[in-house]
Order: sequence, then structure tokens, then C-alpha cells
Amino acid sequence: MKTILTVDDSSSIRQMVSFTLSEAGYNVIEASDGKDGLEKIKKASNVNLVITDLNMPNMDGIALIRKIRESPAHKFVPILMLTTESQNEKKMEGKQAGATGWIIKPFKPEQLVAVVKKVLP
Repeated sequence: MKTILTVDDSSSIRQMVSFTLSEAGYNVIEASDGKDGLEKIKKASNVNLVITDLNMPNMDGIALIRKIRESPAHKFVPILMLTTESQNEKKMEGKQAGATGWIIKPFKPEQLVAVVKKVLP
């Protein structure tokens, strides 16, 4: 079973992502911000995908992606940004940091599952 780390400061978004992906057969780990996400990915040996919000307290999504990419163990883990931001500058910043893809909130559960299946065959 593939493991997905979802990082968002909104517990309702985390619950929705977690529920949607669990229903689709994935194991989901939740983190409340970038710092929490970084600690959890270091502890978990087998995270196959990270889905992170952009705007969060303590450590934002861009900083989290950069930190994950610095770790040799997680250099190639796909990272999706799940955010209300649709500005091209933010997308470019995310891509430069190492984001694999981008999902705009609000999202439909089937859209999330479709994107995850594309990234995690």
C-alpha cells in the first residue's frame, strides 16, 4: 500500500484529503504545517507522495518542498501542491523548489484521486 503525507493547516482540508485517499486505497499521514510535515516524513520510512498546502504557519509549502528535496532519501518523492493560489509566479516558485504538480482548492475528490493515480502509478 502506498503512503501519502498530507500537509495543511486546515484540519477540514486534511480530513477531506485523508478520507478521499483512504477510500481510494492509500495509507495517509497527516501533518498540520511544514515543520510537522518535515518531522513526519523523516520518521516515516516509506512516504510515496507528499500533498502540501502553500500558505501555512511555521513553515510554508515552498520551504517544506525545498527541505524535502535536500534529503537524499526523499529527493525524488513526488510533491503536489494543494492550494488556493493560482498565480503563475507562485506556480513557478513551487516548480523551482521541486513541486511535481499543482491542484487548486476547492477540488473535487475524484480530481484529487485522478492526479494522485497519475503521479503514483
